[in-house]
Amino acid sequence: MGSRNNTNVPDFILMGLTDSEEIQHVLFVLFLLIYLATMLGNAGMILIIHLDLQLHTPMYLFLSQLSFIDLCYSTVITPKTLENLLTSNKIISFTACFTQMSFFIFLGATECFLLSAMAYDRYVAICNPLHYPVVMSTRLCSALITGSYVIGCTDSLVNVLCMNSLQFCKSHVIPHFFCDTSPILALSCTDTYNTEIMIFIVAGSTLMVSLITISLSYMSILSTILKINSASRKHKAFSTCASHLLGVTIFYGTMIFTYLKPKNSYSLGKDQVASVFYTIVIPMLNPLIYSLRNKEVKNALIRIMQKREVSGQLKR
Repeated sequence: MGSRNNTNVPDFILMGLTDSEEIQHVLFVLFLLIYLATMLGNAGMILIIHLDLQLHTPMYLFLSQLSFIDLCYSTVITPKTLENLLTSNKIISFTACFTQMSFFIFLGATECFLLSAMAYDRYVAICNPLHYPVVMSTRLCSALITGSYVIGCTDSLVNVLCMNSLQFCKSHVIPHFFCDTSPILALSCTDTYNTEIMIFIVAGSTLMVSLITISLSYMSILSTILKINSASRKHKAFSTCASHLLGVTIFYGTMIFTYLKPKNSYSLGKDQVASVFYTIVIPMLNPLIYSLRNKEVKNALIRIMQKREVSGQLKR
């Protein structure tokens, strides 16, 4: 963080969500429960997919990566938020703040392109089922996953390098519960126009490319499903992509509400609620969305439990 030597702000203070101690204690318990559920749900999803050979398919390979990202995503934000809800000292160092922001951007951008890869996987499975094993090869799946991480890392690096060139000599109080780009830019005493344009281009490109990929995939899927004559086959095709579509809608809906809107419509309270939803709540919801609506995951869990019972009886 080279620009730290040029700034009068060695540390930042996170204002958090509320000044009321009673509400802070309630939020602490709520967020702690959500965080524990997030850890258990996503770790459980990864473990089930790893242990059950029938789930070693492209769709579940992507899903295990999504669960891993959600684990990291929640861990980047929630522990510090929990700490700030319990203590009056809400200081976060300059380096820690930029580190949190860089990982937040990295994981968010990676998830965008991973969701795009999952949409493409559903497109091939429904629109070109006979060639699915050939098209969605292990090599292509690995390339899509690696590409998602590389693009996410690139987005994060560009954002942090742009932000790192700024100087901070105004107030060091961040009116948010974590280090996000917009409230940090507002603290800079230098011209942020070029930085904002660059960040907008990078973030806008990430959202647009991933959304276009997802939209085109689902337009093709819908067109194919409508041509199916059998009602049971239609229902099966819809159920195959329903969970992913629900996850995409929730994730992109909150992101667009928070970031892609005019400055004059900015509302700290509404934006903080939306931020809580996509940084803390959504990582908990994803394993529920993909497991509760998925018979294969339920059956895999039953098979794993049955194997454990059998092995336990044999040891006795």
